Amino acid sequence: MTRVALIAHDDEKPEMIDLAQSYEATLSEFDLVGTGTTSKRIMAETDLTVERKESGPMGGDTQIGAEVAEGRMDGIVFLRDPLTAQPHEPDISALLRICDVHDVPLATTRTAAEYVLEGLARDGSDD
Repeated sequence: MTRVALIAHDDEKPEMIDLAQSYEATLSEFDLVGTGTTSKRIMAETDLTVERKESGPMGGDTQIGAEVAEGRMDGIVFLRDPLTAQPHEPDISALLRICDVHDVPLATTRTAAEYVLEGLARDGSDD
């Protein structure tokens, strides 16, 4: 099953919720994982089940990065706030880098997220 991570910084959580609601049918076909509060909010506002990792500052980004390194992640939607400094910036940079190293699609904007989700859904329907 296609495994996708959903991550959003605080200012981007409303956009992530809107994305999850708009793509709920597609996302329901995926094995979803996400960081703490993002996962909790998605599950509260949709019928989706999301495996919860730690919050980003508590190691959630690193946990998801480990899954990328292990070949267990097919795509990541990380709606991040590029204008606000994050206390766990090294973890964020490591996650972005590990996605590049392992050629895992990573979307950091709403438009890119839609392309990644639609592409993963199309690839999954070819199986």
